[in-house]
Amino acid sequence: MKFVPHAYQQYAINYIKSHPITALLLDMGLGKTVTTLTAIRDLMYDTFEVKRVLVVAPLRVARDTWPEEIRKWDHLKNMTCSVVVGTAAERRRALQKQADIYIVNRENLVWLYEHCKLSFDMVVLDELSSFKNHQSKRFKAMKAMRPKVKRIVGLTGTPTGNGLMDLWAEFRLLDMGERLGRFISQYRSLYFKPDRYNGQIVYSYKPLPGAADVIYHQVSDITVSMKARDYLKMPKLVSVIKEVYLSDEERKRYNGMKKSLVLELPGGEVTAANAASLTLKLCQIASGAIYTDDKGVVTIHDRKLDALEDLVESANGKPVLVAYWFKHDKERIQKRMKVRELKSSKDFADWNEGKIPVALIHPASAGHGLNLQRGGSILIWFTMTWSLELYQQTVARLWRQGQTDQTVVVQHIVAKGTIDERILKVLEHKDGTQAALIDAVRADLKMTNV
Repeated sequence: MKFVPHAYQQYAINYIKSHPITALLLDMGLGKTVTTLTAIRDLMYDTFEVKRVLVVAPLRVARDTWPEEIRKWDHLKNMTCSVVVGTAAERRRALQKQADIYIVNRENLVWLYEHCKLSFDMVVLDELSSFKNHQSKRFKAMKAMRPKVKRIVGLTGTPTGNGLMDLWAEFRLLDMGERLGRFISQYRSLYFKPDRYNGQIVYSYKPLPGAADVIYHQVSDITVSMKARDYLKMPKLVSVIKEVYLSDEERKRYNGMKKSLVLELPGGEVTAANAASLTLKLCQIASGAIYTDDKGVVTIHDRKLDALEDLVESANGKPVLVAYWFKHDKERIQKRMKVRELKSSKDFADWNEGKIPVALIHPASAGHGLNLQRGGSILIWFTMTWSLELYQQTVARLWRQGQTDQTVVVQHIVAKGTIDERILKVLEHKDGTQAALIDAVRADLKMTNV
C-alpha cells in the first residue's frame, strides 16, 4: 500500500529526524507506528545515521502491530525486523537474525538487557507511559541502556494518565534527567508539595501553584503533541450510561461491606484489609459477583448481565466489543451468551473481518496499539477501570482513523449509587491534567517549519 502522509505525519517524521530526543504524544488513531517507521527508514537508508533499532512495546503490539505495519506499506518493504518474544530459546534465535529493527515486548526488556550483546543506536519506546514507575525493573533496565543510545523516541497518547508525577520517569529515560532532574526527589521538591500524609509518611503529592506550566515549558523543546480531532475527520464519539439498580437486599450488602469492611455471605466471608482492597470489593459487588477470602466466587446479582444482554440485542446484529475487568466477569458473561475473547492474532484478524458478533477484551492486556476499528463501532464497559490511560486506549481501539462507521458508541453499564459512578467522575477529573499537557506542547504546523 502506498503511504501518503498527512501534513501532521510529515511534520512528526521531520521532527524525529531532526531531534535525537523526541517525545511524540500522538493521540490514538493518528498513525504513530507508520510515522515512526518512516522516520527510521529515512535515518537508516537516506542519511545513514542509524544502523540498528530497538522497539519496546506491549506484547501484542510488538508481536502483531509493528511487523504488520512494516509489511503493509510499500516504502517500508526493504526493511527487516525480528520479533523478540516467546520462550527464551525463541528470543535468542530472534536476536541471532540479521535485521534492521528488533522488536521486544516490554516484559522481556530486562532479559534483553541481561542477555543481548547487540548494540542499538536508536530506541523507540512505544507506550512511553508504561515506564512511568521509576522503581520498576523495566525502567531500571532502560535507564542502564540509555547512555549508549544516540537517538530515542517515546510514543504515547496518554503521558499523564495519573497526574504530573508520571512525567518524571518518562522524561528521565528520554533526556537522562536534563529537563526534569536526574532524581525523583529533585522533581518532587521543585514542583510538588505533600497532599496526604500520616506523620512522616507521605501518601500523595499535589503540584505547587504554577508548577504545571513550568514543567510543560521544560519539556516543550523535545515534545510534539497532536490530538486526533485537530487533524482528522474523526467519527462522532457518543458516550452513554446504562444504569442498573440494586435491590434492597443487594444494596444492604453493598453498604454493609462499605461500612464494616466485612461481608458475610452463604458462600463464605469477604474481608477488605484496606481502602484499596475495599474499592476492588465494591467494584465487584457493583458488577454482580465477589471473590471470597478462600478464592471462591459468590454471585450477588445479574443486573449487569441482563443489561449487557439488552444492549447486545439492541445492536441488531452489529458487532459488539465488551470490556471486562475481573475474571469472574468474563466467566459469567461466557455462561450467559456466546462470546469470544480477543487474545491471539487470529482473534484480532477475525474480529476485523466481522466474524465475531460479541467479543471480550481486557483493557490491561489489549488496550494499547491494536487496530480493531474495522470490526465494529460499539464498545460496552461491563466493568469500569480506574486507569484513565487504559480507558482511553481501549476506547481508541474503535474510535480511530480507519473507522468506517460515522459514529462510535461507548456504553457504560453503571450500578446506580455505587462506586461505578465515582470511577466515571475520577476519569473525567484526571483528564484535566492530561489535556493540559497535550495543549501546552501542541505542535503548531502553520508556524513551525522543521
